Amino acid sequence: MDLSALLLSLIPSWTSVAMMLLFFTYLAIAGSLLPGKVVPGAVLSDGTRLHYRCNGLLSLIVLVFLLGIGGWMDFISLTAIADRGLELLSTTFVFSVFMTFLLYITGYNSRSRSSSLKPRVTGNFIHDWWFGIQLNPQLMGIDLKFYFVRAGMMGWLLINLSVLASIQVTDLSRSMILYQLFCVLYILDYFFFEEYMTSTWDIIAERLGFMLVFGDLVWIPFTFSIQGWWLKDNEVELTTAAVVANCLVFLIGYLVFRGANKQKHDFKKNPEAHIWGRPPKIIGGKLLGSGYWAIARHCNYLGDLLVALSFSLPCGISSPVPYFYPIYLFVLLIWRERRDEARCAQKYKEVWAEYRDLVPWRILPYVY
Repeated sequence: MDLSALLLSLIPSWTSVAMMLLFFTYLAIAGSLLPGKVVPGAVLSDGTRLHYRCNGLLSLIVLVFLLGIGGWMDFISLTAIADRGLELLSTTFVFSVFMTFLLYITGYNSRSRSSSLKPRVTGNFIHDWWFGIQLNPQLMGIDLKFYFVRAGMMGWLLINLSVLASIQVTDLSRSMILYQLFCVLYILDYFFFEEYMTSTWDIIAERLGFMLVFGDLVWIPFTFSIQGWWLKDNEVELTTAAVVANCLVFLIGYLVFRGANKQKHDFKKNPEAHIWGRPPKIIGGKLLGSGYWAIARHCNYLGDLLVALSFSLPCGISSPVPYFYPIYLFVLLIWRERRDEARCAQKYKEVWAEYRDLVPWRILPYVY
C-alpha cells in the first residue's frame, strides 16, 4: 500500500462511525441490564466505595452470539472490522481525543467533593488532560473507566475474530491458530475474573484522562492485534517443538500473571486468606509479603510480559513488527513500575522500605 492509499484508508467514514457507536451503545445497554455479580470497589479516601456490575463475560458471549447469528443470516459481514481496520482505528482515535477534552471540561467545572469526582487540577493543561482530573467520572450512571477498559478488551477479541473470518479454513496455519487460541484464553480469563480489575492500580488510583482512554480504546484493541494482521499476510510454519515451547511460555506467564493478581485481590478482600496453603506474611500490617509477592515486588508484570511474548512467538523471527506489543509492554511496565515504586514509597513510607528489604527484586528475580 502506497502512502496516498494509506492516508485515504485512515479517513473515518460514516460506516466506521456507526460501527463504533453501535458497539459502545451495546456495551452500555448490556452492562446496565444483563445480570452480573456486583462487586464493591476499594474504599476511597472519603470512606465511600463504588460498586461494579461484573457482567463482562455474559456481555461478550451475547455479543459474539448476536454477531454470529447476524453473519449466518447475512445481515452483517463478519469481516467488516478486518475490511475497515484503519478506518476504525482513526475513528476511535478521534473519539478518544474528543472524549478526553469532554472529561477535562467536565472535571474542571465539577464542584463535587467526593473522592471519585473531586477535580484535581494542577494548572498544567497538558498534564491534566493527559492524566485526567477526576478519579471515577460517570455518564448516565456508567463508570467510564471500567466501561472503557471493557470496551478495549472486547474490541481486541472482535478484531481478531474478524481477521480470522477473513481467512479460508484451508489456509489456517499453526501460527494463526496458536495466536488466536492464546488471545481467546487470555481475554476470556480477563472477563471471567473481571472483579479482580476493581482492585488494580488503574481503577483505584489513576485518574481518567487521555492516557487511559487512548490506552483502553485505541492501544489495546489495535496494537495488541498486530500479530493477527501480520499472520494474515505472512505465512509462518512452526515445528512441533516450537509449538510446545510457545505453549509453555504462555502457560508459565499466565500462571504467574493470574496467580499474582489473584493473591493480591484476595489479600485486599481478606488479609487473613492463606497463600499457597499458609498464613500470609504481612509487612507493617499493610503489604503482602507471601506467595508471588515474596518473589518480586511487581511479579505480575513478569507474567504479563511472558504472555505478551507468547502472542508474538507464533510469528517467528523474520520481522520485528509482530514483536511491537511485547517490546512496547516492556517499556510501559518499566515506566509504570518506577511510578508505582515512587507512589508506594510516599504512601507506605517505612513499611515500603521494609518490604523492599524483604523483596529486593522489582520484576525478574536475580536480574532486575
